[in-house]
Amino acid sequence: MKRRMLLLAAVFTIFSYAVIAQTINVATYNMRNDNNKEDAARGNGWKQRLPVIAGMIKFHGFDIFGTQECMHHQLENLKDSLPGYAYVGIGRDDGKQAGEYSAIFYNSKKFKLLENGDFWMSEITDRPNKGWDAVLPRICSWGKFKEIKTGFTFYFFNLHMDHVGVKARAESAKLVMEKVKKMAGNIPTILTGDFNVDQHSESYTLINTSGLLKDAYETTAIRYAENGTFNAFNPNSKTDSRIDHVFLTKQFRVEKYGILTDTYRGPVVSDKGDEKVSSADFPKEVSLNKYVAREPSDHFPVMIVVSWK
Repeated sequence: MKRRMLLLAAVFTIFSYAVIAQTINVATYNMRNDNNKEDAARGNGWKQRLPVIAGMIKFHGFDIFGTQECMHHQLENLKDSLPGYAYVGIGRDDGKQAGEYSAIFYNSKKFKLLENGDFWMSEITDRPNKGWDAVLPRICSWGKFKEIKTGFTFYFFNLHMDHVGVKARAESAKLVMEKVKKMAGNIPTILTGDFNVDQHSESYTLINTSGLLKDAYETTAIRYAENGTFNAFNPNSKTDSRIDHVFLTKQFRVEKYGILTDTYRGPVVSDKGDEKVSSADFPKEVSLNKYVAREPSDHFPVMIVVSWK
């Protein structure tokens, strides 16, 4: 009898841990719009960066993530490169496919989309327009998701705030929190985005001290953040400013937080062709070419691992 009780206790402990230890990988990533000429001329064109971005997402295992700045064709390119993923969102310029999106990608084998929608960050939320002192239309896309395996349900909001309008950012922060309260209620909620302000700004503080949402950077058990989140395509730059954020309601526990500063190498071609670099004392089989370090985007992605009870 005692042995049976011990066995049952062990099984119960394992089962309890399995329930508690459910995790998802959440991310936010401004992937830089495809401007066709400017970036490509500097070696940072979308076609060059796309396979690197897709590879990064697969390797790090993003389950669900917010994107910023992508045009419709970029989202379709990314979807084609990520089998098993789907996305929701609309273009900010016409509410269809024109202009940048604030799209949400998700692993459709892991999550079921229950509802989704979009609103403009403005006094008029139901159609394309510029709000307050913003210089561009700004949109927030959202989805209600259910994890297929556990039935866990949550809301996911993703946005890109204006880069100029100070009032627009503050009012957008208030608007988003109002939407979260009204739409999600007590349902767990994640808010991601390029907020275009760092951790010392008014609009950031409005959200982070609201009692509703909290920055994952502050609550994480493990933090890996050796840089801020903007790099201007310069792998040798350094900043402490974080302008891309992930906020969560209190139902989540943040296990890990990371700013992923992955780089890749692009060739440097001279008039003489590819330049060789001495392999020094390495075996003769080692062949090195002169390449330059590049960033997949002018922002670094932020990824977190979250659990819930």
